[in-house]
Amino acid sequence: MKLLEIIKTKVVALALTLWAWMFAKAEEWRLRDKGIVLLGKIKALWVCIGQKLRPCERFMKTKAYAKLQEMTPLRRRMTIMLCGVFLLLGLIFGFNQFKTFMIKHFISGMGLPPATVSTMVIAAEPWQLKLSSVGSVRAFRGVDLSTELGGLVQTVPIKSGMDVKEGDLLIKLNDASDVALLNSLKAQADLAKVINERDRLQLAIQAISKNVFDTSKADAKSKQAQVEQQVALVAKKNLKAPFSGRVGIVVINPGQYVNPGDKLLTLQTLDPIFVDFNLPQSNAEQIQVGQEVIVTTDAFKDASFTGKITAVSPKVDTNTRNIQVEAQFANPDKKILPGMFANVNIKVGEEMKLLTLPQTAVTYNPYGSTVFIAKPTGKKDKQGNPALEAQQVFVTTGQTRGDQVSILKGVSEGDVVVTSGQLKLKNGTPLIINNRVQPANSPDPKPQE
Repeated sequence: MKLLEIIKTKVVALALTLWAWMFAKAEEWRLRDKGIVLLGKIKALWVCIGQKLRPCERFMKTKAYAKLQEMTPLRRRMTIMLCGVFLLLGLIFGFNQFKTFMIKHFISGMGLPPATVSTMVIAAEPWQLKLSSVGSVRAFRGVDLSTELGGLVQTVPIKSGMDVKEGDLLIKLNDASDVALLNSLKAQADLAKVINERDRLQLAIQAISKNVFDTSKADAKSKQAQVEQQVALVAKKNLKAPFSGRVGIVVINPGQYVNPGDKLLTLQTLDPIFVDFNLPQSNAEQIQVGQEVIVTTDAFKDASFTGKITAVSPKVDTNTRNIQVEAQFANPDKKILPGMFANVNIKVGEEMKLLTLPQTAVTYNPYGSTVFIAKPTGKKDKQGNPALEAQQVFVTTGQTRGDQVSILKGVSEGDVVVTSGQLKLKNGTPLIINNRVQPANSPDPKPQE
């Protein structure tokens, strides 16, 4: 209907323009006189045709006229009216059919409207196949420290975030009574040792029995064992670093009472550091110990860390069907912290060349992925450039990286592929190329601030 309105508007405008032009030329061409002469000739021609053909006389000689005359006046008028109505309906039907035919003919002659798109020439680029996963950073060694005994905190010689060595004192509890008891036990042990030595000498000259010597010897060993037990008890009042690392936030203060098993502080070894991640069981053949991995984090977007796989789990998780993998990498600056989210990439095989396209150039459908190719028609446009039309082809896509997707099958190197505007295309659509704006096509895009 919109097309009919456009045609009607253009015809009316043309008729008005033509009428104004003829009116302006009427005096110059003497159109009035010529029109009168032409009208006279048409009337004369009509009279001549009427005299030769004599349609009225011929109709009065037909059987139809005779039957009409036999009818009553009312019936004759009704018959003539019905014939006129049928003739009018036939003319209307014929006019509508003619109009439909002309509209179809006009639309078919117009063809598809051109569409403005951006294009690029597909080319092969170096592509490193890799496996990607996400994981969590884990300390090389990490523990939340606590004491086996309760007591009052006497000294805290460390500060939050301090790097300590193995064996350094972290927290000291009040051990005055335990040290006093230790000194008492040492004195008793020394006395028992002296008595045992005296009994040994007396036994040598048979001044005492062997039973007395054995009793003193056992008492000396018992006293020494009590000393060692008390030494271990005193040592438990001194919390020392089990390994080298960095201390967490210290919230313990002198004079505070702590219970056995209370979490006092955390100690983490940050260099080297582990990252744990999972891969599907289908990739089990492609991973092995010693394989290189590249780790990135959201905290340091411009930095990447290279490490190696140190262990692969000997079993597959029955719930997820994934394999747990452990990788280790150096962290000399100690920027990567345990618990961070990490992106892990594992290089698989050697670098190869693959055809690449922006991901926006591919239309993904349930029945397959497609792209549009700008195909020459063999004609030229108004500017004299080769005319192009869209042709839809199915493609097989591979891995993705950044804004790009690899094309394994369906197109050839050097084909001109539509990268944007393809949603309004279909086969045979004329194309207008405008490459002033191109979609993102970076293998390693960086977020813009």
